[in-house]
Amino acid sequence: MIKVKVIHTKGKIREISISGHADYDEYGNDIVCAAVSSTVITTVNGIMKYDSSLIDFKQTQDELQIKVLKENPVEKVFLTNMLDLLEELETQYTENIKIIK
Repeated sequence: MIKVKVIHTKGKIREISISGHADYDEYGNDIVCAAVSSTVITTVNGIMKYDSSLIDFKQTQDELQIKVLKENPVEKVFLTNMLDLLEELETQYTENIKIIK
């Protein structure tokens, strides 16, 4: 199962970590993993193209982590949109993705 952990401080997103594997299908054919990966990477790339000083992004073999370094309306819209899309996946694939807020 993919776990998305969201840390808020005073109602604002401070950190998002994503770990695990959806196990919906075999590696290379897993549509849930593909959807999560493309949603997250598109979001990170959009923020970084706008202003790379807004977030810190780290990816290891086991986890992907986004830390908000500076508040900005653009970063907020990107991350809120990403979480909305991941929540939609969670409703459709309850056995494969879990968001923890």
